[in-house]
Amino acid sequence: MGSKLPAMKGRLFTFGLISSWYFSNIGVLLLNKYLLSNYGFKYPIFLTMCHMTACALLSYIGIAWLKLAPMQTIRSRSQLVKIAALSVIFSTSVVGGNISLRFLPVSFNQAVGATTPFFTALFAYLVTFKREAWITYATLVPVVAGVVIASGGEPSFHLYGFIMCIGATAARALKSVLQGILLSSEGEKLNSMNLLLYMAPIAVMVLLPAALIMEPNVMSICVALTRQDKFMGFLLIVNSAMAYLVNLTNFLVTKHTSALTLQVLGNAKGAVAVVVSILLFRNPVSFIGMAGYTLTVFGVVLYGESKRRLK
Repeated sequence: MGSKLPAMKGRLFTFGLISSWYFSNIGVLLLNKYLLSNYGFKYPIFLTMCHMTACALLSYIGIAWLKLAPMQTIRSRSQLVKIAALSVIFSTSVVGGNISLRFLPVSFNQAVGATTPFFTALFAYLVTFKREAWITYATLVPVVAGVVIASGGEPSFHLYGFIMCIGATAARALKSVLQGILLSSEGEKLNSMNLLLYMAPIAVMVLLPAALIMEPNVMSICVALTRQDKFMGFLLIVNSAMAYLVNLTNFLVTKHTSALTLQVLGNAKGAVAVVVSILLFRNPVSFIGMAGYTLTVFGVVLYGESKRRLK
């Protein structure tokens, strides 16, 4: 009986962790969509800046005070420059994704986002000349074909939103590839929480002038909106906190389970987000669109399996 109790507690902890991961990942996606599209808050750069501000503050609290991860310091100017470059690409990816949510339904956004393995393999070859096995490249065919099919069958297709979503997906893959190169030496490696701690403030410094220039009067508009509707301010705060929670739960799930578990959860997350978003936002879907998305997810699963087996 005594030995069963710790095991039960461990399983409950893992279940709670995975539930938190799903809640934060799907929650921030749906809240972004609600704010940018349904609620009419048309300032994706400022919204991303709010996310990064929350990530900067909460990362410091989590590492310095709550000791969720050991504090790692930046050891050289070269390392700082590399982190700054990753931060700019990371910010571009998040902004692009948020812009796309203004114009595309979550279901199609997730279908396009699922092509990340294709762009990762592409950039890995272009930047590092790393070649995968032919079977791995073969699994990318349904990944791309599925998005082509989904695009043709998407009732709410929007070209600008599609371009932004493709750009965001490509930037996310590029950041992943460059991170493996730039921070590859033992002295420069940072865990994901410390990397976020240093990337987030740099992102805020980049996004603040971008928001002021490209989204004029956004500060005064936000103040006015919050005065008119207190719920608006509450939504922004919750949304920003959840953006940090996404990164925290990613770190904790990987730490307490494995990177493979996170990959499997990620494949399932897209499907869950699609179903929940359709139920909430009632956006029209087509059989062809859903068939294309299913094909893409099938390709992503095959890609992950081929990478795992060829390690």
